Order: sequence, then C-alpha cells, then structure tokens
Amino acid sequence: MKRRTFLQHTSTAAVTLPIFLHGNKLSAFSQHALLKGMQADSDKVLVLIQMNGGNDGLNMVLPLDQYSNLFLARENILIPETTALKLTDATGLHPVMTGLQQAYQNGQLAVFQGVGYPNQNRSHFRSTDIWQSGSGATEVINTGWMGRYLDGITDNYPEGYPNNQYPDPFAMTIGSTVSETCQGAATNYSLALTNPFGLSPLLEDDDDTSDPTQCYGKEIAFVRTSIAQTNAYAEVITQAAESGANMVEYPADNSLAGQLKTIALLISGGLKTRIYVANIGGFDTHANQVNVSDTTTGGHATLLARLSEAIDLFQKDLVAQKLDQRVVGMTFSEFGRRIKSNGANGTDHGSAAPLFVFGSCVNSRMFGKNPTIAENVGDQDGVALQYDFRSIYGSLLNQWFGVPTADVKALLNDAYSEIPLIRGCENKEYELDPDMADPVDNPFSNTPNPFTGSTEISFTSVGERIHLSVMNSGGYTMKVLVDRYMAPGNYQVTFDASGLPRGNYVAYLRTATRQQSTTMVMQR
Repeated sequence: MKRRTFLQHTSTAAVTLPIFLHGNKLSAFSQHALLKGMQADSDKVLVLIQMNGGNDGLNMVLPLDQYSNLFLARENILIPETTALKLTDATGLHPVMTGLQQAYQNGQLAVFQGVGYPNQNRSHFRSTDIWQSGSGATEVINTGWMGRYLDGITDNYPEGYPNNQYPDPFAMTIGSTVSETCQGAATNYSLALTNPFGLSPLLEDDDDTSDPTQCYGKEIAFVRTSIAQTNAYAEVITQAAESGANMVEYPADNSLAGQLKTIALLISGGLKTRIYVANIGGFDTHANQVNVSDTTTGGHATLLARLSEAIDLFQKDLVAQKLDQRVVGMTFSEFGRRIKSNGANGTDHGSAAPLFVFGSCVNSRMFGKNPTIAENVGDQDGVALQYDFRSIYGSLLNQWFGVPTADVKALLNDAYSEIPLIRGCENKEYELDPDMADPVDNPFSNTPNPFTGSTEISFTSVGERIHLSVMNSGGYTMKVLVDRYMAPGNYQVTFDASGLPRGNYVAYLRTATRQQSTTMVMQR
C-alpha cells in the first residue's frame, strides 16, 4: 500500500480521536475483516504484537547447531552458546526470555523459523505496508487486506454501526493510531475513540438539515455518523474498563506490559472486541545492539526482556481469570536483520525472522528448521524464507476464527498454505487434522551441495500444485522452476545457475499444505 495514498484515504474518510486507558492511547476499528468468521456469540480473541524496527531473530532464537558458522559471521554481538535457554537440543532463546521459555515448556508457545515473504523488501515503510496489506512484494495495493474483505460484505458503512448484534468495536489498537489493514477502496473502516473512563460525549449538531447533494453534504453526514458511533463505542469501552480486573501485577516500566494489561482488563470486563494490536518499538538496531563487554546485555536484550515479561504476565493473567482458552497472540516484525554483523556492533536490514504464536490453544512446537548459516556469509545475506507470513495469518483466520478456507484463499491468494497451528481447546470446535502434511515427512534437498554450474533439487508431491523457486541470499527470487500441478511421486528438477554469481541460494517449495526451503551453495 502506498503510504501517501493511505493518508489521503484516511484524511477524508475517517475520524481519528484519541482515547486513553491507563495512559495508553486506544484506537477502535469499527468493523473488521474477520466479520464472517466472528459471529456475535463468538468469544475468540486475537492479540497482535508488532515489534517495530526489524527484529534480529538470530540473537532472539539461537540456532545452536549452526553456532560455529554464526560465530564467524557475528562474533562481536553473538550471544554465548552456554547462556541460551534451551527449547530443544538444537535451539535456544536469548537468556533474558525466561517467561517465553516457560511458556514453551508449558505447551503455550509455537515458534516459527524463517517467516517473511518472497522478494523481501528492506524498507521499513514498504515492508510494513506489505505485512499490513497482505500483498506480495512486487504488488502495490492501496487497500488493507482486512479492508478489502470488508468492502465485499458491508453496506453503507458507517451507518447502522454499532447495532444490537455488533455493539462493540471489532478491533482495538493500544498505543497506536488506526491501522492500514482496515483501509478499503473508498473508506477506512477505523474509528479512534476518546477517554473510556467518564467520557463526556462529543458535541453533535442537532440541526441535521444538510443536503447530501450540496457541497460537502456527504462529508458532513459522515462526520455526524462517526461522532455518534464514537460516543456509542466510548460508552461500552468505559463499562468494560470499570467492570474488568487484572489478577497479576504488571510493571510500570514496561510499556508493552501496560498495553497487554489494558487488553486483559477489557477482555475481563466483557468487551466483545475480537482483535487487539499492541506495539513495542526500538528494534532498528544498526548500532550498539549489545554491550561489547557482555553481549547478553544491551538495548536489544532490554527489548526482548520486556517482550518476554509482558507476554508471560499477560498469559498468567488470562489463566488466573480462566480466559486463556479464549485468547491467542502473535508477534511480528517487518523484517529480520542480516546474518553478518556490522562494524558498529549492530545489524542491518535483512529478510526472514522468527515469529511467536502464544496461548493455551496453540500447537506448541518448533515450526521449520534452524536457518542454515554458511561458512562464508556475504555482507547482504539474510535468513532464508521458510514460511510466508500470510500462511500464519490464514491459518489463524481459518482455525481460530472459522473463516472458510475458500475465503482465506481469496483474501491471501496463492501465498496461503495451511499450517497445523491451533490444537484446539475443550470448548473449541477446531482440532488438528492428523493427516495434515508435516514438512519433516517430505524430504527436500539438492545434490550436489556445494555445486558448480547446476544442481538437482529433489522433492515429493502428493498430487498437488507445486511452486518451486530459487532465491538469492537477500531473499529475491531468481528463477521459478515449477508452478503447476504434479501427480503423486518423487521428482528432481535441475537448477542451472549459469550466469549467476557464486554464493548462497535458497530453494523454496510451497504447496497448499506445506512450505519448505533448503540452502544451496554455488562455488566456481
């Protein structure tokens, strides 16, 4: 989405008014793309935590089986191997993330390796737009993916909302402004509200005699409707805040924890909002990412500690109130950092990175394998793509909110592959399909590796559409080798690298039920 176009849309089609709760600014989205899946009697909630700036995933989720080569690439910032908090024998967390290690051990955390998208864009603005719009890297879409969904299922918005069936905002942003995900073709489906505690109603003009056919008549009518809507939403938010409670103590010096405290309070108070967005910034760590005297400390460690502490307390709060089986959360950042550190004890913009999904109903496990770190890492090399972020979005839509698979595919196009993400809870209708493919059961490799000139990529098909491409170490697609239906069987496809420079390449395979990647090294 072009930011300039988005701002033009929001400036003419949305009313943005600040609302504060416990010192956190809130923004209410008056409708949402999940409408079809979230019926009025649904109680499921999704919490999104955006890690703004581009998080260095290699110092957050440490690939211990790649440690020797990782040491060669980032000796000045690397976390000592012995300090890692073990998730598996091959993978550990940054030592400050004790809360998330415990969540993993308790079966409340799924860890995804290598999340991003093909043709990774390394601009903060553009990559954030891609995550918010659900577009491909080479597409420019002037709507958010949730806004597009709403365009097809709403009529005459914002007239008629809220109503008896949908009395509450469908989404809330804590500590941020309205989200680009709700931008439709003609209007933004977002509304920011004011003070939830003892709000004074916004002034409304009782003389509603404007003629819609006259200059600015439609705009004036829209503003009146939005003010009425704001006042109605403010009332229900205030009621929820006054009725809710928190069962754990949140620290005052952790802003993300404060945001999640507010979310837990509103859920506890009975607000029927289904989507909450929280933010934590500071991840653009080009310099001084660590303290050189102790790489387990520094700015990045502080951010990871706050992230882990906030999620840990939020989950404990929900469990104490018996709300945990209603809530699933997800972290994301616009991109990861490069494998190789820079001379300023930091890291520059990269490509894929780990992503967490947390909650009592998630399929708690490692998804994907540790990124392969070559012995010779180039200055531009990023972590290889394993999971397109839209597959995680789509699996949450389908498995958590019950949005039909056909609608998810229409929304996210070919980028969606179903992932066994939700394992189900006692009162949930979704259970994992035992026949769903697991990439571990589908060998994917190339021979020879390293290679000169060409190599044979081997994979299996169960009778499905196969997309097989090759990316360079920066995450850009160099060649599409296969994009068609293939009958069941084992296959080999030649990757001819003639004319391409030597270095590290990634073979990336995507079907409707799995995504896999493998690193290939070309020598000359």
